[in-house]
Amino acid sequence: MNKHSVLVIDDEKNIRLTMMQALESLNFNIVTAVNGEEALQIMKEKAFDLVFLDLKLPGIHGMEVLQQIKSNWPNTRTIIITAHATVEYAVEAMKYGAVDFIQKPFSIKEIRELATSVINRREINESNASDYPSLIKLAKHKINERNFVDANEAVSKAIAVNPNAPEAYNLLGALLEIKGDWLAAQKFYRTALDLDPTYKPAAANLARTTSLNRDGKISLSHEKDEKDE
Repeated sequence: MNKHSVLVIDDEKNIRLTMMQALESLNFNIVTAVNGEEALQIMKEKAFDLVFLDLKLPGIHGMEVLQQIKSNWPNTRTIIITAHATVEYAVEAMKYGAVDFIQKPFSIKEIRELATSVINRREINESNASDYPSLIKLAKHKINERNFVDANEAVSKAIAVNPNAPEAYNLLGALLEIKGDWLAAQKFYRTALDLDPTYKPAAANLARTTSLNRDGKISLSHEKDEKDE
């Protein structure tokens, strides 16, 4: 069985070492790069299944590196490395095809779980779910099944198809809330409301997660839509 190849692009040495320690135990081939220029040169010489990409890099910005990866190596999946303060950049990155993101500081366990889930994630059948409404419907169905890996995949694809609609950002917030990351969830709820201030599911989720009493159901869509599904 061939080993999966993973490229880690980060200018912080401790991040690269942590990534290598986490991923080598999964029997992956790991290559590291300290900036975008080095990474793109490496990718011209070797194929990778997965890339971990820090957006804040010296030289070429990580967003430009991501765009070049998606343009030249469309089958390579990219996970964004970000900090809490730059979750908005992760949102932007998903518009350009990033499949997921991980926030600093992270644990070795989190890296292993995310890398494994993305590598093993089965492809969504695009013939059945390639337009925005179908992807949103699929994502909600997967959330209700508690299949959060495929739900995240559908949401990421929906954002790439239509980055200006609120539903996908609300669902991404819901997925983060389910994981217990309330602050990141709130940022995505706010992103949904920035796009459409009248979008009630995001407003309800944001109000609930910012209140002292966080009990209550996560709203995935308008009540009428939920009844129709």
